[in-house]
Amino acid sequence: MTTQALRSPWLTLLLTLCLGMTALATHATGMPAPYQAMVVPPVLSDKLAPGGWEFDLRPALQRARKEGRSLYVYLSASDCPYCRKYEAFLTENAKALVPHFREKYIVVDLRAELSVQAKQLVLRTDQHHLPYTEFQRAIGDQRARMLVYPSVWLLDGNAKPLMQMPAGAGTFMTVPEQLEILNLVE
Repeated sequence: MTTQALRSPWLTLLLTLCLGMTALATHATGMPAPYQAMVVPPVLSDKLAPGGWEFDLRPALQRARKEGRSLYVYLSASDCPYCRKYEAFLTENAKALVPHFREKYIVVDLRAELSVQAKQLVLRTDQHHLPYTEFQRAIGDQRARMLVYPSVWLLDGNAKPLMQMPAGAGTFMTVPEQLEILNLVE
């Protein structure tokens, strides 16, 4: 390649785009691949909240009812170090954990950003279409608190919480603790 070619604005643009795509790929985080998570992408909408990130859980709930399984809903942020720590734990322990997840749960992966506040995070089910805190109250989740990443909900096919889940990193970061959570619901 000639020196002139290296100075080309088109080549610079191409390299910038390629590097940007690489950076985006490294932020494509969430549940590790072995868990075969159903990724629910956010729909950016100002309909219910300015700068709203809406996650539609209806297809996951419909699938859960059809398959007779529950939902393990994992809310993470692409720029959350505690989320990466939990995902690294899941990756390292996939062999021991994946069979237990698959037995009872459809894993649902919701990916936000730390800048998304509770009033901007909107969850939609067959019965509800509400910002985070109001959604929690509506489904009977007693953890009415600030939004914490990562967060996990165990829901039945009608979006009813199966148990009150702790939130944040470090809550169930050993295989026995994770299995206890997965097996508490009968």
